[in-house]
Amino acid sequence: MKKTLLLVAVVGGMLMACTDKKQTTENNMEQTLNLTQEWDKVFPQSDKVEHSKITFHNRYGITLVADMYKPKNTKGKLPAIAVSGPFGAVKEQVSGLYAQTLAERGFLAIAFDPSFTGESGGEPRQMASPDINTEDFLAAVDFLSVQDYVDSERIGIIGICGWGGMAVNAAALDPRIKATVASTMYDMTRVASNGYFDSDDSKEKRDIQRKAIAQQRTEDYKNGTYKRGGGVLTKEQLTDETPQFVKEYSDYYTTPRGYHKRSGGSNDGWNVSGCQSFLNQPLLCYAHEITNPVLLIHGEKAHSRYFSETAFEKMTGQKPAIPDTLEAGKNWSAIVGNKELLIIPGAVHTALYDDRAGVIPYDKMEAFFRENLK
Repeated sequence: MKKTLLLVAVVGGMLMACTDKKQTTENNMEQTLNLTQEWDKVFPQSDKVEHSKITFHNRYGITLVADMYKPKNTKGKLPAIAVSGPFGAVKEQVSGLYAQTLAERGFLAIAFDPSFTGESGGEPRQMASPDINTEDFLAAVDFLSVQDYVDSERIGIIGICGWGGMAVNAAALDPRIKATVASTMYDMTRVASNGYFDSDDSKEKRDIQRKAIAQQRTEDYKNGTYKRGGGVLTKEQLTDETPQFVKEYSDYYTTPRGYHKRSGGSNDGWNVSGCQSFLNQPLLCYAHEITNPVLLIHGEKAHSRYFSETAFEKMTGQKPAIPDTLEAGKNWSAIVGNKELLIIPGAVHTALYDDRAGVIPYDKMEAFFRENLK
């Protein structure tokens, strides 16, 4: 009897503690942040949409900041899309352009800064996590699901570059996501653990990384600061030996085409230890269990194209038979069930960052979301 009473008392105390903590947490779920009020995007503002700043929180208590783009003169509940990426970029760059363009086409869209980046919360800055950054997408869905102007049964997401892999991972976790687009996708866990083109896929190479990061963690703790890895190379730093895709990143991130002062991942880089967990936490393990539609978009000439090809194969069980040469101006696609891989002829990775080359398939994305968010 005494043991029973003791157990009841302990459990009751735990419940009271949990209740108190819940109340405290709910009262402080969102951090107060200083948000930029002026238009500071790398693309012009559209007169067809209403723009506003919003905040929401993820389940780790990090407050995220987003730009909301709402079609003008609309009534009732709208289909909604949450957009993020590329990896290390901010919402004033690529994701904002995608979101604003889709809002012009009738969707409510938000472009958010992931945890630890841009205007969003999270300390220390310039950290990344396959779990937390996947959670950021789910938190965006949380927010959209409870808005009066959103149809909670018609929510989709778009992940660009490194956030393409996060988007696919989020789609595998959350059936509230009715449709997913991954544009010019990276699987960050694969490139972190295997190197580009899987050239470092060995225990020996990973051990070198593990040792280097472990040593850096010791140094960081000793110094009380986090060493940054360095950003995208500037034009002056490029050489004849620099890989072409690195030159393409430089052409976007370090020029007026795409430079933004808050884009920490491209300006001074991630913390050296900031992406450690990507070495052994693969993102696409359960991509084959995604039941809702997914559209993968990639450039024919993109160095990263193999990420989308592999993702498509994981989701469908079929390797896409992409021709060696595609006809200019004619997109190629492979479709298995409700999964599609769309290849843009001649396009490199960063061609899908902005519409300078006029190849971002907005018509296709609009049709995809209209069909699957209805």
